[in-house]
Amino acid sequence: MRDLVHLWEFEKLLLEANNDLVRKAKEEGKRALGYTCYFMPEVLLDLPGCFSVRLRAPRSGSPDMATYYMSNRTCMYGRCLLERALEGGFNFLDAQMATETCTVTCRFQEHLQLMDVIKNPDFFCEFTDVPFKKNENSVDHYERQLRAHVLDKLSEHFGIDTSDEALYAAIAQHNEVCRLITEIGSYRKLDRPTITGTEFSMIQLATLTCPKELILPKLRDIAEQLKTREPDDRPDYRIKVVLAGSEEDDPDFVKLIESCGALVVADRHCYGSLPGREEIVVREGETPLRAIARHYLDTGECPRFMEQHVMRARKQYLADVAKEYKADGIIISQMKFCEYWSYERTIDTLVLPRDYGYPVCSIEKEYVNNAVGQLRTRFQAFVESVEIKKIQEETAK
Repeated sequence: MRDLVHLWEFEKLLLEANNDLVRKAKEEGKRALGYTCYFMPEVLLDLPGCFSVRLRAPRSGSPDMATYYMSNRTCMYGRCLLERALEGGFNFLDAQMATETCTVTCRFQEHLQLMDVIKNPDFFCEFTDVPFKKNENSVDHYERQLRAHVLDKLSEHFGIDTSDEALYAAIAQHNEVCRLITEIGSYRKLDRPTITGTEFSMIQLATLTCPKELILPKLRDIAEQLKTREPDDRPDYRIKVVLAGSEEDDPDFVKLIESCGALVVADRHCYGSLPGREEIVVREGETPLRAIARHYLDTGECPRFMEQHVMRARKQYLADVAKEYKADGIIISQMKFCEYWSYERTIDTLVLPRDYGYPVCSIEKEYVNNAVGQLRTRFQAFVESVEIKKIQEETAK
């Protein structure tokens, strides 16, 4: 297929957290606000005068210093973030808007809060508590937390306008990003998709790590080009898969999967668009902050919500995504020592084939991908097994 416009630029932007667009926004006087979790609503961090940066640690090596503080029995994602902070890679941050969600990212952010890690005199770290249930009381609590620990702190420290008018403007910008990403991602539903999983991964990650107003014109260009992009005459994939799981912020991991013959057509993981790129709807009589709190609780598919009916709904959601995107199987990838996804991956591996008929490839991996050969063997074997299953089903008809 013809190369997508801006993709080479996105690939370069994703090589470091303090990328060219982040530096440009900082030069314009905007405040860079870091976060690690979906439940820190990025829309609140994109108010006029500031911008959100979802933290990554690209090109990480061995996180030796962070392991000293956090031990080698914790998720490498959190350790690599701390290592990058200790190296000075996050000194551009003006604040880290933390959430009480997964344990290891909490520990990483506690180190930012308690140690003089970020060499920025204005830097502060603020924690927001996120409920473990999805009901009206939870929305009430979450709304109060976002008011006290996000909006009030941004106003107090940086003079950011947190009025309803400013929130409406941030929601409008956020929704345009969501519409464009949804449109771009819809081409993955075609019988012959006109965008690869690797390409989409780069685009989605760029929207999480770059100032929205600087990335929007590029998204519009990509959406326009995809209207006329033609698929290859002979596709180089053999099956289609959904990639689900915990933190997956490395496009090279998606590229590895696709090099084994499995086209990634949907991204149901922490840095993906399903969920993550649904438009925020402000209901009649509802404040914008209330709408934001309700939206993120309603749309979140994180395994930290452990009520039985919610857990079952997550399996149904994943099966529905696989059906909608015409996937032949599901790859579930969990970061080693990830507290929540270790349970979720185990249950998904049993339930999805049994109850929904989808073959599952279950992977446990490190944030720094040093086991490429082993993973390649696993993915190739999975592709072959799915192909055999499809042949058997066709023969039985």
